[in-house]
Amino acid sequence: MGIESGLHLGFQEQISTGLTASASPILDEYDRVIVAFSGGKDSLACLLHLIDQGVDRSKLSLHHNLVDGRESTLMDWPVTEAYCEAIAKAFGIPINYSYRVGGIEREMLRQDSATAPVSIPTSTGVNRVLGGNGPLGTRRKFPQVSASLQSRWCSSAGKIDVFDRYLNNEEMFLDGKTLVVTGERAQESRSRANYKQFEPHRTDNRNGTKVKRHVDHWRPVHAWTEHQVWDIIKAHRVNPHVSYLLGWSRASCRACIFSGRNQWATLREIAPQQFNTIAAYEREFKVTIHRKMSVVAQADAGTPFECDPFWVEVANSREFNAPVFVDPWILPPGAFGESCGPT
Repeated sequence: MGIESGLHLGFQEQISTGLTASASPILDEYDRVIVAFSGGKDSLACLLHLIDQGVDRSKLSLHHNLVDGRESTLMDWPVTEAYCEAIAKAFGIPINYSYRVGGIEREMLRQDSATAPVSIPTSTGVNRVLGGNGPLGTRRKFPQVSASLQSRWCSSAGKIDVFDRYLNNEEMFLDGKTLVVTGERAQESRSRANYKQFEPHRTDNRNGTKVKRHVDHWRPVHAWTEHQVWDIIKAHRVNPHVSYLLGWSRASCRACIFSGRNQWATLREIAPQQFNTIAAYEREFKVTIHRKMSVVAQADAGTPFECDPFWVEVANSREFNAPVFVDPWILPPGAFGESCGPT
């Protein structure tokens, strides 16, 4: 069965291949369902799948980690926050944000100082700042290309720990049951293939004596192929994140440490200031991201993607001035592209 036929003949049967009853939660049992929403295709597929499953939208929300915080512009796509906002508004679902103060850049520049505090949303609508008084330490280098979260600390310090702080410290999670939904897929890597589809979340404390917190973790697209991810996005006619429209295969940071030579070449062409700042930091640290090649050497060895000037302008903007829903829907150039991501 091809991509097109999957949209019309048994689409729900197609995407459920490989799942068992024990791998899926009973969605009606939860008081709230939170999608960890990067804006990328897999988290978007999670949202669309939940909508297809008839989840009560009053229980549904999106949560996005701002990897640059509110101060830096070093790593991310400028348009990502606006794109996430547009998706949330289009589907009538609230979205909130957490971040490490100063983002990845401040943590990278840390010298004889503590890791910065975390800002999390609260039910009052005012963010709360936590931490910042930990042990002193020094980084002074980029996160490294590794499966280890100690070396690849951008994921742990910029996203995982930040989200956990939110779940552990917001009082509403002490009441009832929470389902956290994330978009890891087994097809992405050997490591992710070993993830469980449904399990208690790291922050779960349902059996606690003083503090009880029932939090489950579901990866609904874990068994899906990339074909199936694009199928559901096409079925809903949703415009994907601009990164895919420019040729990137992933919507992580625009300056992701896993970027290949062609991505670095393209970044240098469409966002020279961002590229040059990263290159300058490599020279300052005397440690490159990829150890053997600087970003300049990688860009020199790569070939820039053929980018539509309109989408370059959107990508460099803080506003998403494009439709959320498009018809006809066209598979973006980045689909099934270079797999540059976590191992």
